[in-house]
Amino acid sequence: MIRIRVRMSARPIDEPHRAASQLELLFDLTFVVAVAAVTAQFAHFIADDHALAGLVPFLQVFFAIWWAWMNFTWFASSYDTDDVVYRLLTMVQMAGVLVLAAGVPAAMGHADFGVVSLGYLIMRVGLVAQWLRAGLEDPERRRTAFRYAGGVAVLQAGWLWLAVADTGAPPSALALPVFVCLAALELAVPRWAERARPTNWHPHHIAERYGLFAIILLGESVLAASRGVAGALEAGEVNGPFVVVAGSGLVLLFALWWLYFLGPAGEGLSDRRHRSYLWGYGHYGIFAALAALGAGLEVAVEQSGHHVAAAPLMLGYAVAVPVGVYLVLLWAVHVLVSAEPVIAPAAVLGCVAVVLTLPLAAPLIGVAAVVAAIAAVCVLLVAVTIWAAAVRSARA
Repeated sequence: MIRIRVRMSARPIDEPHRAASQLELLFDLTFVVAVAAVTAQFAHFIADDHALAGLVPFLQVFFAIWWAWMNFTWFASSYDTDDVVYRLLTMVQMAGVLVLAAGVPAAMGHADFGVVSLGYLIMRVGLVAQWLRAGLEDPERRRTAFRYAGGVAVLQAGWLWLAVADTGAPPSALALPVFVCLAALELAVPRWAERARPTNWHPHHIAERYGLFAIILLGESVLAASRGVAGALEAGEVNGPFVVVAGSGLVLLFALWWLYFLGPAGEGLSDRRHRSYLWGYGHYGIFAALAALGAGLEVAVEQSGHHVAAAPLMLGYAVAVPVGVYLVLLWAVHVLVSAEPVIAPAAVLGCVAVVLTLPLAAPLIGVAAVVAAIAAVCVLLVAVTIWAAAVRSARA
């Protein structure tokens, strides 16, 4: 039964059977809308042969989405009371996510971050209120909580200033440096706040939450590819390349899912809590790569049915580059929290080298064949990794 109010105190870091709550799952669903919006917009840039021009807006908007999710996830791992006040403040943050999602087309298409900034403001109001409540009700970590609240509030003022001061299209020369500076300060807030006293985040809960968000992004890639299928079907052409690229894209996503869940991140985070910052921040690149891959697959499927402006070489790299980034960063975060690397570095580097070389053949063999080859390389990496783990287990 839901309680009206529970005193907010730090949850135990060794709490047994800690799992994502129904409220956290609902919270994640609001991010499905935001990620779908940014993926669809990036796909338009790729199809129009403006992928490089759309890359920076994509990374900027995705940072806002990822960081908002991060802020809530780590707070909830430490202070989830699941009472009425907590639920209402979390729902305020959900509303902010939906507003942000509504502003994605204007932000990426016209450099108008007004609606995105409004959504971000709504989210941060809910988050600051949560941290203030934690500071008032948890005396042992009051200084930490107030540092979080103060840091978030000050930087939110900076984001609002940037949104108001730079409303033109194209944005001014100072817009990107200011954005990078504010983003760097955002990343520094947790490190600064936790110096007062660390929060009691739960390692297995955090690992589960990150895994769930990875599944969401893989699901978004499936959705993006299905939009490409719909576009190709509307053109009335179901041909061999269409079937190959659609099937290969699905196999590729299966392989990337398999690779992500090879290592038990919860145990590693429990033993190496001091590496949680690098592990958590490294996932920005992993998650962004999955979102970008969804956009690339969407256009790759769509072009098999009708003409798009992007050349085959560009379409090949729209799939290959996200896969390469994903593999390298996934290996890196595994190394951070694993006593023994789950994926051999030589295997990763070899696969990445092949994946990034394959698009060069796209003008000769076609985009569908390139996507199929990339999927085959990733499936081979899964097989080699499983085989190597079996050999180590037999020797132990």
